[in-house]
This record gives sequence, C-alpha cells and structure tokens, in this order.
Amino acid sequence: MTPRLFPLALCWLLTTLTLALGLGLRPAPAAAENVEIIQAHLEPAEDGYKLSSTFNFELNRGLEDALARGFSLYFTTDVQITRRRWYWLDETTQSRSQTTRISYDLLARRYNAAIYQPSSTGRLQQNFPTLDDALSLVRRPSRWIVAERSVLKPGETYLVGVRMRLDLAQLSKPFQVHALNNSDWRLSSDWKYFNYKAE
Repeated sequence: MTPRLFPLALCWLLTTLTLALGLGLRPAPAAAENVEIIQAHLEPAEDGYKLSSTFNFELNRGLEDALARGFSLYFTTDVQITRRRWYWLDETTQSRSQTTRISYDLLARRYNAAIYQPSSTGRLQQNFPTLDDALSLVRRPSRWIVAERSVLKPGETYLVGVRMRLDLAQLSKPFQVHALNNSDWRLSSDWKYFNYKAE
C-alpha cells in the first residue's frame, strides 16, 4: 500500500468500525405496545375549546396482571396549544392534561375508571363489568375543555399537539423504579400535531 493510500484506508476502517459499534450498541426496540392516535381535533363551544380524540391500544399481559394484583393504571392525555411568531420563539398559549385512572376491585370483581383534570375540583367516576369497557373511557374519552374562549384569539392559527401515555409519575415511588425498568410499562403515543384556526 502506498503511503498516500494508507491514511485513506485507515480512515475508512475507523469509520466502518464506528458505525458497526454504533449499530451494535443501539438499544433494542421497546417490547411494549404503542398508542395510536386515530383522530384529534378541537371544537368550539360556549365555555371554551374542546378536544375530541380517539386512541387505539391494547394492554399487554404485564399491565393486565398488575391490574389484577390491585395496582392502578394512570393514562394521561397532554395537550399543548402554541401560537407561532415570526419575530420570536413560538408562544405556548395553553397546556392542559387529563388523567384517567383504571383500577380493579377484587371484592366486587369490577373495574373502576376515574377521570381527573388539574383545572377541575371534581372527577367523573364509573364502574364497569369488564376491562375493555373501562378502557373505553381512555380510548374514546368525552370531549373536554383544553382552552377557555378568552385564551385563543378568533382568526389566529395555532399549532395543537396531543399525546397519550401511561403516566408512571402517578405510581407510588417504590414501584416507579420497577416500572421505569420494565418494558411492559412503556406505553405511549408520539405527539400528533395539527393546525387550528380559532373561531
């Protein structure tokens, strides 16, 4: 090999090794199921702007077993409404979350679903005979207010982001460590974005 070609060959070898090691060290995909956002849009109402959304997901065996052992599952839907500004950073106009807690009553042999909103003092609570019925409140939630009328300016276009996730922060501290290291508990959607022109 000529002296001129040696640095090129060495550079090629180092690049190949770096790529190979990088691919080898890449973490394996999470085994948990993903949440799919089927649809999400805002609807104007007298008391504000409501989110209409539909999600699709299934619980894996690990999460079903946790419910059967008395653990509660918390599903949180996050909404961010941003107004774009050409002269500065985008402005986060509104940020809201709604959490649905699913639990199983071992004595009554029924499932319980409770909906919490940080901006509201009340909560909606219902009992269901099957897990699938209880999860319907998570998959097809009722429309809920994500912004008051005074927050969005009519005629302005906003970027709305929506995601839904299994909220591990709601679990007890000792169990959070277990859940964070267990792929069964990785259940989340990606952010879904859409534009909305306020009415």
